[in-house]
Amino acid sequence: MKATVRHGLTILLTLAMVVLSVTAQAERKLLDRVVAIVDDEVILQSELDARINTIVGRLSAQGTGLPPRELLEQRVLDQLIQESLQLQMAGQMGMRISDNELNETLANIARSNGMTLAEFEGQLAEEGVTYQQAREQIRNEMLTSRVQQRRVGNRVRVTDREVENYLQAQQANGSTDAEYRLAYIFIEVDDPASEASVDEARETAQALRQQIANGRDFREVAVAESDASNALEGGDMGWRSESQLPSLVAPVVPDLEVGEPSQVLENNSGFHLVMVMDKRGGEQQQFIQQHRVRHILVRPSEAVTDVQAEQRIREIYQQLQDGADFADLARERSDDPVSGSDGGNLGWVSPGQMVPAFEEAMNQAQVGEYFGPFRSQFGWHILQVEERRRQDVTEQNRESQARQAIYMRKFELELQNWLREIRDEAFVEFKGEYADMNPESEEANPS
Repeated sequence: MKATVRHGLTILLTLAMVVLSVTAQAERKLLDRVVAIVDDEVILQSELDARINTIVGRLSAQGTGLPPRELLEQRVLDQLIQESLQLQMAGQMGMRISDNELNETLANIARSNGMTLAEFEGQLAEEGVTYQQAREQIRNEMLTSRVQQRRVGNRVRVTDREVENYLQAQQANGSTDAEYRLAYIFIEVDDPASEASVDEARETAQALRQQIANGRDFREVAVAESDASNALEGGDMGWRSESQLPSLVAPVVPDLEVGEPSQVLENNSGFHLVMVMDKRGGEQQQFIQQHRVRHILVRPSEAVTDVQAEQRIREIYQQLQDGADFADLARERSDDPVSGSDGGNLGWVSPGQMVPAFEEAMNQAQVGEYFGPFRSQFGWHILQVEERRRQDVTEQNRESQARQAIYMRKFELELQNWLREIRDEAFVEFKGEYADMNPESEEANPS
């Protein structure tokens, strides 16, 4: 009898375990249900929840208020859709981010924030993000950035005349090239051809500015209301020098106090607000150390082993020590055809122009001495620093910054246009509780 009872209990326990297992599987499936179909990919509920948790953790750490959960879900889902479209493009173009490249990027992020990788991982954990989640998010951001550069960068051209006009305008305005930490809000006009639509967007922007002036946090408004691509970062634009300010806000930013919202600004795309979160610096003269240098290169190849290349460079070095002419040896024996034909001359070299091994040797060499042999990624070298100078590069840097600023202004405008284009051309279908976001929500069939 006892055996029968035990057998019955075993069956009941087994059935209970089966029921619990089925229930757990059902719950897992529920958590991973499809919330949107985006062309050839899907977005899962678990992806949406993970991204929301990341954003909530970051905004909470910044002390930024959060919009209602439903609104935040819609905004994050829109972000995931844009990201999915760009990642699919990256796949079609064969773009990849190697683990080594990703590791280096993560190390640089940690370093730029004054942390070790372990400390960076701890900071992520405080924001509710695992290190693996951060890796994949950064990998995706790197891929989307490359897609944008490929697709949008090709649309942008900066002419010498534009740079010249830009610098003349700066000079006329007495720009100091101070740096500003900016936050930004954009209210898009749904139908630019409709006066009512334009008026509605203008009223929205003016109402938001008033709320900010009355004490509502600018970043919270950006998260909840801005149509800009950086809305979920609190509208943060990072540090911008005066020469890098978007053309629409450039005239007003220098006159704003820190923490003061701008007036509502208008252009063809919609209405804008900007706030200076912090300010630093001003224009300073910039000097660098330059080297006038020449070299001889012996490059390993299929016909020349690395050992043989090293032996040849040492022979050349000995010839130099014995009094041979550097220029003659460079023309006769250097495997760098461009500099070799000119006696090894590389001209004036600025920091960052050469590979690290060459730059390190160049910095160590005494003026006039033959330095080497040493190895770089290109082969074996002997170099001679003929002269050093401290060069004022303020003007060159000003022109370079102007060109970059004009490029970024054009790029940001084209990026917004391109993001709208790819979104309009994509097949997107929302599922489940998000089905009412479909264009014909009345006919949506939740599943």
